[in-house]
Amino acid sequence: MEAVKALMRFFSYLFHGLLALFLLAVSGLALAYGPGTLHLGMLPWAGSTLAYVVFFGSLIGLLSVLLAIAGRLRLLFFLWALLVAVLMLKGFIFSGYHFHPGAFTTAVYLMIAALIALPGAWFQLRSAPAAGKRLRGY
Repeated sequence: MEAVKALMRFFSYLFHGLLALFLLAVSGLALAYGPGTLHLGMLPWAGSTLAYVVFFGSLIGLLSVLLAIAGRLRLLFFLWALLVAVLMLKGFIFSGYHFHPGAFTTAVYLMIAALIALPGAWFQLRSAPAAGKRLRGY
């Protein structure tokens, strides 16, 4: 069972790390070429607000992944994973978002990956402290 939990933690770190890097790159390019150029209809924001929310949100997401890997502020990573899953489900399923041909399959894969990564983020909350912390005695 511990091996499955470790695999799910790894998948969660990988998925959310890549997602945060992708969102950082997309929003960074949008900010460079004009904040109004980013259009993500599944999110509740629009215009320049969307570009800034995605940019700073992805920075927080990337920081939460790195801190969770280091064994610090693990709750922040779980909250990030939960927010991603909720925003994906709300944006893709429970909103008026319309899919382009072929985009529905990609959205389903992303939602499944986010939902699989969520228990991995939960398991990292419960994992043993890093070896360095045990040696130092805290």
